[in-house]
Amino acid sequence: MTDNSDLKTRLVQQALAEGFVACRICRPWDVPEVPARLEAFLDAGYHGQMGWMEERKHWRGDPAQLWPEAQSVIMLAESYTPDEDPTAVIGQPDRGAVSVYARNRDYHDLVKKRLKRLARWLIAETGDSTAVKVFVDTAPVPEKPLAQAAGLGWQGKHTNLVSRDFGNWAFIGSVFTTLDLPVDGAEPDHCGSCRSCLTACPTDAFPAPYQLDARRCISYLTIEHKGPIMPELRAKLGNRIYGCDDCLAACPWNKFAVAASDMRYSARDELIAPKLAELAVLDDAAFRAFFSGSPIKRIGRDRFVRNVLYAIGNSGEADLRATAAQLVTDPDPTVAEAATWALKQLDMAQAG
Repeated sequence: MTDNSDLKTRLVQQALAEGFVACRICRPWDVPEVPARLEAFLDAGYHGQMGWMEERKHWRGDPAQLWPEAQSVIMLAESYTPDEDPTAVIGQPDRGAVSVYARNRDYHDLVKKRLKRLARWLIAETGDSTAVKVFVDTAPVPEKPLAQAAGLGWQGKHTNLVSRDFGNWAFIGSVFTTLDLPVDGAEPDHCGSCRSCLTACPTDAFPAPYQLDARRCISYLTIEHKGPIMPELRAKLGNRIYGCDDCLAACPWNKFAVAASDMRYSARDELIAPKLAELAVLDDAAFRAFFSGSPIKRIGRDRFVRNVLYAIGNSGEADLRATAAQLVTDPDPTVAEAATWALKQLDMAQAG
């Protein structure tokens, strides 16, 4: 154990040198509460159209099944703290609000490359008999429960990871390994009586503390939800066109937030407060070019323009009427319906 303890110390140092803000270790089986919580989430239908959660629940519910040979899980956090107030754009009706994490390069690519470098370092230190697998948000791994079990932080009332050391602006990555490494203890909950994240939610997406109904979450609606969004929720979207940061921004623990170490997380100027009129008229080729290397690209032009049209409808800006009118005959029926809805909302705002 002495050798592995020393290895762990050097591993943590290497992780910090790579740009991670924290590195902790747990076992794959250290999350016994996950299966019941996941089953309750699915039974309530809170996953909405994310059918893959149901299909892969046996892995997400028990990470030990994902790779039975794994003995340790190295959990890592990488900060993406914004340089500016992410909610400031909410007060600019002719502009779109893009979630902080999506204002520049796709974090999946950046974090995975860092994880792979750390994994290669671990193999170089221990020999080719060491096996590793890296994951970052693209496999059925319960990252947040594992992160809490490893001591990175705790799952707050908004269900996201919160840390007393770096707040809640952080990506989570993991390295599963066959090495038997010393583990860290789980982090207890420090939310106390605070309800800031719950009251900040524009759509009341939290049925109770620590529970999220994705069907009402703006991040889910603008990214994962296909087709028209329920009319009763559209006005609550405001000008949020990709994701939502309201619950994250409201967390008091962000007073300890750590600056991002990778400049590629800093927002592109054109995505801090993009003009709705310019985004709405993007065709497929222009959309792909504008969002090259961005996580926004994966939802496609049609779903994105749908979101932009909802924001235009919510803007009350008469100058945007002509922009919406161009899209009422769009080939995509959801876009066309969103344009028609936007026109109606703008006309009502002007008449009222």
